[in-house]
Amino acid sequence: MIRQKQLIRQKQLTEMRHEIKILLSYAEYLSLSAKLKCIASPDKYSMENGDYFIRSLYLDDIYNTAYHTKIDGTDNRKKIRIRCYNGSKDVIKFECKNKHKDRIHKISFPITYEQYKMFMDGSYDFLTDINHPLAKDIYILVKNAGLSPSVIVDYDREAYTHPLSNTRLTFDKNLRSCISSYDIFNDNIYTLPVFENGSVIFEIKYDEFIPAHIVDMIAALRGIKTSLSKFCMCKNKLLEVKKYDI
Repeated sequence: MIRQKQLIRQKQLTEMRHEIKILLSYAEYLSLSAKLKCIASPDKYSMENGDYFIRSLYLDDIYNTAYHTKIDGTDNRKKIRIRCYNGSKDVIKFECKNKHKDRIHKISFPITYEQYKMFMDGSYDFLTDINHPLAKDIYILVKNAGLSPSVIVDYDREAYTHPLSNTRLTFDKNLRSCISSYDIFNDNIYTLPVFENGSVIFEIKYDEFIPAHIVDMIAALRGIKTSLSKFCMCKNKLLEVKKYDI
């Protein structure tokens, strides 16, 4: 078992991609988006308006390890979440994002809506029947570390791809934190915006290098390169509301 985990970890390190985040003003977003439309292809998940809606339920243990390792700037950390797209129950997945410094690696497996409901109702044994290493890890974390819902994160994503170095460029807009529920399919969910000024998170993910013409575009940006976490920002918003809602 130890040897297997070592091999999985080595494989993850070799498959890790680079990730850069830049916080943009809304005006800079509009300008850069118009330029990217000319040189990159829209993401295959994009809707007719060019965006798609992402809702994620982030999980954390009783020690808030995922939250604190990010706040403390730990080099090696991971976040586990349940994610759906455009409010659909057809595609739901557990996902783990592993990060080492500025490199990331994601693994995931799909679940049905019925399995999602089972998990939310506190029935986790179905995870042991899923033939995926992440399912086993989540089951152990639930049983031994109290892994449970932490915060729901909402945003609209505008995404582009470029074939060189498997480059992916995304604008995450309207970042919102849910303060009323942990159920991602709750029709009466209440959220609050994280950015009052309409700021947009621009992310670049790539394998080995960023195409030169995209580098030139990024160099001209006035936005701030940052290590901000949508999970932590939304968790902070939730904690802020709870503090005044006692």
